[in-house]
Amino acid sequence: MSPATDIRLERSINLLFPIAVGGAIAGVLDMVPAFISYGLKAPQGVAAGLIGPSAAFRGGIITWIFGMLLHFLIAFVVAAIYCVAARRLPFLVDYWLVCGLLYGTAVFLFMNLVVLPLSALHMAGPYQLRWLIEGIVGNMVEIGLPISFTCTSLRNDQ
Repeated sequence: MSPATDIRLERSINLLFPIAVGGAIAGVLDMVPAFISYGLKAPQGVAAGLIGPSAAFRGGIITWIFGMLLHFLIAFVVAAIYCVAARRLPFLVDYWLVCGLLYGTAVFLFMNLVVLPLSALHMAGPYQLRWLIEGIVGNMVEIGLPISFTCTSLRNDQ
């Protein structure tokens, strides 16, 4: 391997840590209130977005596991997007607190205005103000901040 290849490999490995940790923390923090609000069937609600509600809630443990895997896949993808962007845009690392709060808001808006309406659930407004505020603040704290904070480890990797 050439020295340039070694550097690229090391930078890729360094990128995996914040993606894995940030995605895992965000996934757990996002699922806890879902369990509180919707009970133990919350992961099947996630699966319902892909396979439809009747199949998801009739599927038992298989669709529960599928929903959890899907939920964490989304969390890791969201973390990867932020971390890859932070590699190119250093202000995402330098101002992680503000950027994390904004990123959590952006994730909430994308999931609720793009993903859910296109999913098998076809969920789209009208939205209640209380639900919107809770959702945005929740995503800021549960998703945006853990992901942006874990990406601060990229500061020395620029």
